[in-house]
Amino acid sequence: MQLIALIIGLLAILGMLIGFVPLLGWFNWLNIPFATLGLVISVIALAAAKKDNNGKAIGALILCLVAMFFGAMRLFVGLGVV
Repeated sequence: MQLIALIIGLLAILGMLIGFVPLLGWFNWLNIPFATLGLVISVIALAAAKKDNNGKAIGALILCLVAMFFGAMRLFVGLGVV
Protein backbone atom coordinates (compact mmCIF):
# COMPACT_ATOMS: atom_id res chain seq x y z
CA MET A 1 0.00 0.00 0.00
CA GLN A 2 2.94 2.33 0.66
CA LEU A 3 4.25 1.82 -2.85
CA ILE A 4 0.85 2.63 -4.36
CA ALA A 5 0.66 5.81 -2.28
CA LEU A 6 4.16 6.80 -3.35
CA ILE A 7 3.35 6.26 -7.04
CA ILE A 8 0.19 8.35 -6.70
CA GLY A 9 2.21 11.05 -4.93
CA LEU A 10 4.76 11.14 -7.73
CA LEU A 11 2.00 11.31 -10.35
CA ALA A 12 0.34 14.12 -8.40
CA ILE A 13 3.61 16.09 -8.42
CA LEU A 14 3.91 15.49 -12.16
CA GLY A 15 0.34 16.67 -12.63
CA MET A 16 1.07 19.76 -10.57
CA LEU A 17 4.04 20.56 -12.81
CA ILE A 18 1.85 20.11 -15.90
CA GLY A 19 -0.65 22.50 -14.30
CA PHE A 20 2.03 25.19 -14.09
CA VAL A 21 2.32 25.32 -17.89
CA PRO A 22 0.47 28.37 -19.26
CA LEU A 23 -3.04 27.55 -20.49
CA LEU A 24 -2.96 24.19 -18.67
CA GLY A 25 -3.90 25.51 -15.25
CA TRP A 26 -7.27 23.77 -15.55
CA PHE A 27 -5.42 20.48 -15.09
CA ASN A 28 -5.20 21.24 -11.38
CA TRP A 29 -8.98 20.75 -11.14
CA LEU A 30 -8.26 17.09 -11.91
CA ASN A 31 -5.00 16.86 -10.02
CA ILE A 32 -6.17 18.12 -6.62
CA PRO A 33 -8.78 15.34 -6.15
CA PHE A 34 -6.18 12.83 -7.36
CA ALA A 35 -3.71 14.13 -4.78
CA THR A 36 -6.43 13.94 -2.13
CA LEU A 37 -6.92 10.27 -2.99
CA GLY A 38 -3.18 9.75 -2.62
CA LEU A 39 -3.26 11.58 0.70
CA VAL A 40 -5.98 9.26 2.02
CA ILE A 41 -4.14 6.16 0.82
CA SER A 42 -0.87 7.35 2.35
CA VAL A 43 -2.53 8.02 5.72
CA ILE A 44 -4.02 4.51 5.66
CA ALA A 45 -0.63 3.07 4.70
CA LEU A 46 1.04 5.06 7.47
CA ALA A 47 -1.42 3.72 10.02
CA ALA A 48 -0.94 0.15 8.81
CA ALA A 49 2.87 0.31 8.62
CA LYS A 50 5.22 -0.73 11.34
CA LYS A 51 7.02 2.03 13.16
CA ASP A 52 10.42 1.44 11.56
CA ASN A 53 9.13 0.85 8.02
CA ASN A 54 7.02 3.87 7.10
CA GLY A 55 9.33 5.99 4.95
CA LYS A 56 7.41 5.49 1.72
CA ALA A 57 4.13 6.45 3.37
CA ILE A 58 5.63 9.62 4.84
CA GLY A 59 7.15 10.51 1.46
CA ALA A 60 3.83 9.97 -0.27
CA LEU A 61 2.07 12.08 2.35
CA ILE A 62 4.48 14.96 1.81
CA LEU A 63 4.28 14.71 -2.00
CA CYS A 64 0.48 14.75 -1.98
CA LEU A 65 0.35 17.71 0.41
CA VAL A 66 2.82 19.67 -1.74
CA ALA A 67 0.87 18.88 -4.92
CA MET A 68 -2.41 19.94 -3.30
CA PHE A 69 -0.98 23.17 -1.87
CA PHE A 70 0.79 24.40 -4.99
CA GLY A 71 -2.05 23.25 -7.24
CA ALA A 72 -4.52 25.23 -5.14
CA MET A 73 -2.22 28.27 -5.24
CA ARG A 74 -2.01 27.97 -9.03
CA LEU A 75 -5.79 27.82 -9.27
CA PHE A 76 -6.10 30.84 -7.00
CA VAL A 77 -3.63 32.91 -9.01
CA GLY A 78 -4.88 31.85 -12.44
CA LEU A 79 -8.54 31.77 -11.38
CA GLY A 80 -8.74 28.17 -12.55
CA VAL A 81 -8.80 29.06 -16.22
CA VAL A 82 -5.38 30.26 -17.33
